Amino acid sequence: MLSLRPRAISGLRRAQPRLASSSGWICSGCRTNFAAVQRWNSSQSSAGSSSEKPYYITTPIFYVNAAPHIGHLYTMVVTDVIKRWQQIKGKEAFMCTGTDEHGMKIQRAATKNGMEPKEFCDVNSNKFRELVAAANISNDFFIRTTDQDHKDVVAQVWLHLKHATPESLGLYKGSHEGWYCVSDECFYPEDLVRPSIAPQTGKKIMVSTETDNEVEWIKEETWFFPLTKYKDALLKIYDENPGWIKPAHRMAEARDWIENHLEDLSVTRPASRLNWGVADPEDKSQTIYVWVDALINYLTKAGYGSKWHSAKEDMGLWPANLQVIGKDILRFHTIYWPALLLALGLPVSQGFLCHNHWTMSNRKMSKSLGNVVNPIFAIQRWGIDPLRYFLMRNASLHKDMSYSNQLIGTVYVKELQANIGNLFYRIAKPKASVRWSTLEAVTAYRNGDLNVWANKHGANDADAMYFSLEGHLAEKPVAFAKEMDDYDTSAAIREIFELLRETNRYVSDTKPWDLVKLQGAESRMLLNWVIYNSAEALRIAGILLQPIMPTKASELLDALGVRPDRRSVEFAVKGKDADYGTESTPAEPAPRMSKWDTIFPPTPSADLSDDELSEHLRVALLDKTRNKMNQMAELLAMEARMGEEAVAKLLAETHAAKVGARQS
Repeated sequence: MLSLRPRAISGLRRAQPRLASSSGWICSGCRTNFAAVQRWNSSQSSAGSSSEKPYYITTPIFYVNAAPHIGHLYTMVVTDVIKRWQQIKGKEAFMCTGTDEHGMKIQRAATKNGMEPKEFCDVNSNKFRELVAAANISNDFFIRTTDQDHKDVVAQVWLHLKHATPESLGLYKGSHEGWYCVSDECFYPEDLVRPSIAPQTGKKIMVSTETDNEVEWIKEETWFFPLTKYKDALLKIYDENPGWIKPAHRMAEARDWIENHLEDLSVTRPASRLNWGVADPEDKSQTIYVWVDALINYLTKAGYGSKWHSAKEDMGLWPANLQVIGKDILRFHTIYWPALLLALGLPVSQGFLCHNHWTMSNRKMSKSLGNVVNPIFAIQRWGIDPLRYFLMRNASLHKDMSYSNQLIGTVYVKELQANIGNLFYRIAKPKASVRWSTLEAVTAYRNGDLNVWANKHGANDADAMYFSLEGHLAEKPVAFAKEMDDYDTSAAIREIFELLRETNRYVSDTKPWDLVKLQGAESRMLLNWVIYNSAEALRIAGILLQPIMPTKASELLDALGVRPDRRSVEFAVKGKDADYGTESTPAEPAPRMSKWDTIFPPTPSADLSDDELSEHLRVALLDKTRNKMNQMAELLAMEARMGEEAVAKLLAETHAAKVGARQS
């Protein structure tokens, strides 16, 4: 359990809270009581309660200066996937997302578009709401920083920071000058600024070395948050919780900033320069810094200020179990945010997941290059579940990720259509001329017949082929859970892909279409053993893929006859559910299923999947089958037997040999 109690503040100077008469309306519960806070434990949901706190996960709130892009969709989806994973593990979970709508960048963007700031925010915030709905995001809250309940909480927090923190640890007033970046909404120290040339005008400018965005020198009266006084407390949190920020190199990056770049934080802007924001309740000439305003959103939806006011009370959802952020906002969330929480006497978030950015065919997405992906169009083109699968499959915490239609097409055909869809139809929806069913196979398992057969044949080397899936069925679900608990969706999906690829290999090796032709009870039992093992792989995969592809996984489980109350992680074990299955297709001639009615139907962009691979498959496997999906299934089986590199080499050599023979 993470040791993230506010006791880390104990190394700071303590004194009586400074309670000014102008803040007399602050409730007593809002006043920092460090002794009470130190008794809080992250495993407690409230004093005297042993029940587990609900899981609370957040996305950053998205800035509405422009329409959403594929990076926003990715952040939403990965957060949603983690929330759904917690749910199928049996936990109560809540997710918060929303839009960040204050600040100078919004004020300028609205003016540029000839709109009032609120009208501008309404239009763009609605675009994010539409994306949330289109992406099947299971958020429980959608917050806007222009919501009145949020602005009320910001005012409460502000007055607390001014008047209810120990002496020297709360806000103080002073004069500030430095390099300010409107695009990043923050000041940068001198050592993180460099000269540059504006590409559009050739004008000499100063830019941030972190983001390359232009900075300008500003001098103004402002309120400060004494961030430097929290240095030891922050480092104590980092020391005691080595896995607090994932991946590890992001934690090292944040620690370096604390150790080498920490400065007191200017937390207001003159209203004469910035009036689009939450005003200081006691001084309307000052507007609260947009990042302070924005970060507080996580507390607003957790009930701070409305349902509870201090760590002595039942804090409901707080602290957040995980906060998902992009690498560009690491400092704000892992330095500024925990320091503010310590100042409020509240426990800090239990963890942060910091992801990288998406590029378009390995080039940085840019409006000027015309390669920015519209997420709504991408959903319409591929369908949301295949797109969610791709984003999670190609996710990386260690490098920027590449997006292209060709990459998606390859994944769609090979991993979704062939590895999942085609396997399902081979096992659960066989041709009318084939008489087997998953219901018959599962019934044979429930009656104990398959165990009798397995005990009789398990030790025979001649029958080893029929038991070759056992290890994968046992190991892959455990490996999947481990990767998901570590937030590595790509590695988790790889485990399911390999399980189903091995199952495709298993089906190709055991040839149930030949077994069904054999006579006798023993042969029938062998057939049912093969069908049962294959069905178990599909059922387990369907359960585990629910967070990633909620609709498609549900369709798969429905088609297998799996009951809704048996779709949690505890049932993702071979033999755990012995009450599912469906009847086989009637033996009488029936209408051929349209490929458009399959779980993963053809897409308009399927020809972009991998033309070279398709041609190699056609040439190499033409003698075996002319069906393109069966060729892909055979490829999966070959990869399971030989390894991907060996198969790629073999296909290339076979293709070259056959083409050469034709030409000669």
